[in-house]
Amino acid sequence: MRKNVKFIVASALTMSVMLCSCGGKKTQQQMPTANFETMKVTTKDVTMTTKYSATIRGRQDIEVYPQVGGTLQRLCVTEGQKVSQGQPLFIIDQVPYQAALNTAEAALKAAQAQEATAQLNYESRKQLFDQQVVSEFDMQTAQNSLLSAKAQVAQAEAQVVNARNSLSYTVVKSPANGVVGTLPYRQGALVGASMPQPLTTVSDNSKMYVYFAISEAQLLSMTRESGSTEAAISAMPEVKLFLIDGSEYKHTGKVESVSGVVDRSTGTVQVRAVFDNPEKLLHSGSTGSVVIPTTYKDKIVIPTTATVQIQDKFKVYIVDKDNIAHEQLVVTEPLSNGKEYVIKDGLKVGDVIVAEGAGMLKDGQDIKPNK
Repeated sequence: MRKNVKFIVASALTMSVMLCSCGGKKTQQQMPTANFETMKVTTKDVTMTTKYSATIRGRQDIEVYPQVGGTLQRLCVTEGQKVSQGQPLFIIDQVPYQAALNTAEAALKAAQAQEATAQLNYESRKQLFDQQVVSEFDMQTAQNSLLSAKAQVAQAEAQVVNARNSLSYTVVKSPANGVVGTLPYRQGALVGASMPQPLTTVSDNSKMYVYFAISEAQLLSMTRESGSTEAAISAMPEVKLFLIDGSEYKHTGKVESVSGVVDRSTGTVQVRAVFDNPEKLLHSGSTGSVVIPTTYKDKIVIPTTATVQIQDKFKVYIVDKDNIAHEQLVVTEPLSNGKEYVIKDGLKVGDVIVAEGAGMLKDGQDIKPNK
């Protein structure tokens, strides 16, 4: 009996020692003490450059369609040729339209002859009516015939104008100064106003429009800082353009406008910058990237390694005088260079934060700052 009691007491003591040992290890695992790089929060000036994918368009890309149908008789230009406004580009078969004009002019002459006859008849009847030789009915009939003849002349004149315009439309002219695009139709092709593809596209590329998209949050931040969208556009710095081969375009551009509509599928707004194109190096339809510098003055700037991102929120760890790290949410500016964040709210000058390895910390954890 005594042996059993001793065995039970010994077992209980052993279990107590094991529980204490396990409990101590668990506490140490929850709150390890490790070395971390720390930094004191200060302010500085920093310039963030952001790159956006961009598409390049001519200031005017005008698709040229014929206003009349017929056989394409002659191409007056070649692809890539510089043209002036009003310069002939194509000539469509003019024979049927010249014939229609001749017919309309002949009909006009016939109508004018009928009008002259009706005028003579009216004047004669009016004299006879004044002499009380014919009745008022005869005179009124002559007057109505004259009015009808005048209307026929007006109608014939309109037909002549339409026929002359149609004939002029057989010479397809450039709507603006620019450069001729591709020429998908050749001599002998049947063309018309309802054709699916234009005869060509004339691009005014003296200045080029470069389109890119920024986020709604960026637009909202710029608008709040400047007071209005127009002021934000005026305050935007000159932008740089990088071409598809990675080279930098030597002329800088200026943002001209921002779309007033947010694309609901992407949450972005369209921005348009204009670039001079004196060397004709930029071509409509090309792609590239736009780089915009944004300068923040006297702002708190911390490295990205000091933050932990949880969905759309960021947190850092502030170290108190007892070297305990406390979790703190911060608000960042929408722009980042990938290495640093500009802090809008959540930190103040003089705070000490963990500069690296924030993702390995827990709230309330003891640390050893690296000196």
